[in-house]
Amino acid sequence: MDLTLNDEEREIRDWVRTFVTKELMPLEPQVLERERRGERGFTLEELRELQEKAKQSGFFGVLTPEEYGGMGLGSLMAALIEIELGRTFVQFKFGGDADNILFHANDEQKKRYLEPTISGERYSCFAITEPGAGSDARNIRTAAVRDGDEWVINGEKTFITGGDIADFCMVFAVTDKEKGADGGVTCFLVDREAGWTSATIPTMGQWGPASLSFQDVRVPHSAILGEEGRGFALAMKWIGKGRFMLPARALGACERLVEMAMEQAKNRVTFGEPIANRQAIQWMIADSAVEIEALRWLVLTAAWQVDNGIDSRQSQSMAKLYGGVQANQIVDRVLQIHGGMGYTRELPIERWYRELRLLRIYEGTDEIQRRTIARNLLSGHVSVRGHLG
Repeated sequence: MDLTLNDEEREIRDWVRTFVTKELMPLEPQVLERERRGERGFTLEELRELQEKAKQSGFFGVLTPEEYGGMGLGSLMAALIEIELGRTFVQFKFGGDADNILFHANDEQKKRYLEPTISGERYSCFAITEPGAGSDARNIRTAAVRDGDEWVINGEKTFITGGDIADFCMVFAVTDKEKGADGGVTCFLVDREAGWTSATIPTMGQWGPASLSFQDVRVPHSAILGEEGRGFALAMKWIGKGRFMLPARALGACERLVEMAMEQAKNRVTFGEPIANRQAIQWMIADSAVEIEALRWLVLTAAWQVDNGIDSRQSQSMAKLYGGVQANQIVDRVLQIHGGMGYTRELPIERWYRELRLLRIYEGTDEIQRRTIARNLLSGHVSVRGHLG
C-alpha cells in the first residue's frame, strides 16, 4: 500500500489547496456575518460563480465519469480533495456531480435528471429518512399505491439534505408490504411540480435539512428509478457511496483548527511566558496530532480499498466513527486553548464546534457504526487483524 502521490495527483491536490486559500478562506468573515444574521452564509449564485471559476481550470465533476464531462478521479484523490475543502467552513463543493444512483437511470431519465444535475441546471435530494425511520431505513412508512399507469405517494420525510432547494427528489416508498424492504420498496424520481412540499428544519449548526410532505402525489410508472421493488438496494448503494468522505472533510477542519491552536499557544502569554510552554497545552496539541494522523490513515485506507475493489465497509465505518468522535474532541481542545475568546463568536471556533457535532449523527450515528463494526467482527466477516489477515 503506497500512498505516495505522483506528479499529476500532487498537482491536483496543490491546486485545490491554493483554491481554498485564495478563493474560499477570504469569504469566511462574510459568511460568518451572514449566518449570525440568520441568513444563508453562501448563496447559490455565489456557489455557481466559484464553481464556474474552478471549471475554467478543469475542476468539474471530480467523481463523474469522463464520458459525462467529469474528471473521473478515484476515491483516494476524491478524499484528498475533500480534506483540503474541509480546511474552511465555507460550504463549497465542485460542480459537475450527481448522486451515484442516478447513473442507474434509463436513457430518458438520464436526459431529464442526470445530465441537468451534472450541468448544474437541476438540484436533487435523497429522501429516505422519516420521523420514525432514521438509521433503521427498513422501517419506512411512506407508501406508493399503483393506480393504472400512475403511482400515488403519501408520507413524510425528514432531515433531508438539500430538500429546501431541490427541484426533484429520489423518494423511497413501500410498494409491497408483504415483500418487506428487500423486495417491496421502490425509488421514484419526483419533480417538485408533482406536488410535494418542503419546510426547512432549524438546527444548532448551519446544516439546513428539510422535511418533505407527500400528499396524494401522483407520478407516472416511468418515474421508477431502477426496478420496481429494488429501491432498498439502491438506497444502500447511495448511503455507502463514500462514507469516508465525511471524516475526510472533518480531517481538514481538524488540521486547520490545530494550526490555529498552535498559533494561539505561541502568542498567548500568561505568568510571563507563552502557554505553549505549559505541559497541559503541549499534551493537548500532541494528542490532537496523533489523532489526526490516525484518522488520515483510516480515511485513506478506506478510499484505497474502494479504488482497489476491496470490501471497504468495515474501514468506512471505522473512519466515520473515529472521525466523528475525535474531531469533536479536537475542536473542544482547540476552544479550551483559546479560552474565553474561543467561546465567543468573534472567532470561528464555536462555528466549527457546532458543525462537527453533526458528524456523530448523520449518515449513520456513532452507535450504528459501532453496531456495524461489532457485527462484522462477531460474524467472522472481518478480522481484528484487518484486510491483511
